[in-house]
Parts: sequence; structure tokens; C-alpha cells
Amino acid sequence: MGVIERREREREEVRRKILTAARDLFASEGYDRVTMRRIADAIEYSATTIYNHFEDKDDLVQALCQEDFDRLFHHLQQTPSPADPVEAVRQLGLAYARFGTSYPNQYRFMFMTPGKLEYLKEDDVSPGEQAFGLLRAAVTAAIEGGYFRPGDVDTMAQVLWASMHGAIALIINLQPQHWPHAPAAPDLVEQVIDATIRGFLAEPAAARRRGR
Repeated sequence: MGVIERREREREEVRRKILTAARDLFASEGYDRVTMRRIADAIEYSATTIYNHFEDKDDLVQALCQEDFDRLFHHLQQTPSPADPVEAVRQLGLAYARFGTSYPNQYRFMFMTPGKLEYLKEDDVSPGEQAFGLLRAAVTAAIEGGYFRPGDVDTMAQVLWASMHGAIALIINLQPQHWPHAPAAPDLVEQVIDATIRGFLAEPAAARRRGR
């Protein structure tokens, strides 16, 4: 490996440490309380090193948002798409929940860290919008196929997202002593998505025919 390649690799390793530390601190301490110096202290680097990679905290947050929402989008994009439109919606919901429970700090930063969204730069289509677009398209197909009752697509997709978000937030945040009789995470997730889908079905009997 040449000198230039080694320097680039080392620079990328430092950048990765900065992003990981920042994400963890934002998730645990809140956006407003975390400074660039606090991030530097966490990885035992000087604040100058942070500024060599990011112009300011807003620039760092933009990089984190881009990275994490890209990861979510690609995770959902790789979800198998069954021929049955209702099952396609269900699989997207389950995939979203797997992402949230597999990457809890990323999820907390993306959806549970107040104060950061106002700093996002305006792009033509953000990865977050692309991820929501997958769910919206699946809901549209279920409505157009007569599986879901007619309704506002955006509202219905957001209701599905909200139901899954609630389940994920409980799973990754609630301590066992505060939830002594909690169901297994996969069971909770499946029951939440199935209950939400049942509310959208064009005919309640369809749920029984599908074995839900």
C-alpha cells in the first residue's frame, strides 16, 4: 500500500470514529448538549482534528443523517416483495422494525433526537423520503388492488410508520424493570403491524382468510 492510500485509509478511520462517537453522544445526551469539543474528548482527539473533517456541527449532523438514512433505505430496498400487496406492506414493516432494533443508536439519532432536523440541508430527494416512498408505494398498490380500503395514501403510510415506531421505541428504550411482562420483541412487532394492517383492510373477513 502506497503512502497516499495509507493516509486516505487513516483519514477515513478517523472520520468513522468521529461519526460513531457523535451519533452515540447525540443519542444519549441530546443534540443541544453535545459540542464538537465533547466529541473530540470522547475519541481522545483535539477539536482541531474534528474540524479537519467537518466544517461545524451542522455539517457533521448532515453527514450522519445522510449515512443513516442511506442505510435504512438500502435495508428496506433489499426486502423481498411478495406478489400479495398486503404481505408486501407487512414485510416492509417488519424490515423497518429489524433495522430499528438492530441499530438502536442509529435509530435514536434518526428519529428520537430533538433539535437536529432544522439543520438538514435541502436536497431534491433525501434518503429518508426515499425510504418512506417505498412504504407509500406498497400502500398505494394495496389500495389500488382493492386490498386496503380507499384513503389518503400519505396518512395511511404514516399511520403504519407511527405504529412501528412506537413498538421500536419501547423495545430499544424501556428498561425491563419498567416492563416486567413484555412480550418477545418479534412477537410485539408482528402483532403491532398485523393489527394496523387489519384496520386498513377493505373487508374484515379478508384478515381471517389470510390467517391473521
